Amino acid sequence: QVQLVESGGGSVQAENSLTLSCTHSGGTFSDYGMGWFRQAPGKEREFVAAISWSGVRTWYSNSVKGRFTISRDNPKNTAYLQMNSLKPEDTAVYFCAASTRYWNTYSAEERDYDFWGRGTQVTVSS
Repeated sequence: QVQLVESGGGSVQAENSLTLSCTHSGGTFSDYGMGWFRQAPGKEREFVAAISWSGVRTWYSNSVKGRFTISRDNPKNTAYLQMNSLKPEDTAVYFCAASTRYWNTYSAEERDYDFWGRGTQVTVSS
């Protein structure tokens, strides 16, 4: 079965950087569009970024545009989220997700993603 495992989370001070990884197994990674979502304490999970199957097309939420970069390496079965200029409001559990339907475009809706990782915690202090 398809599995997604996030890694790279941690605690950093504001303005620093982190890179999250999402490693896929059990399927054909290039069949999926990939997304990153996050959930802050007491809030609903929200869309962060998405990337098409080839990596050519990317999309971002307004809150992270210009600071975060999503990418993927299909031979390594891994997606990445490079996060720069981190802010305290970026503190959340970050989840990666795979979509079989939105492989060449994107969706910001959780229901459109078929597989999810368990998340990795990112904490940004001021």
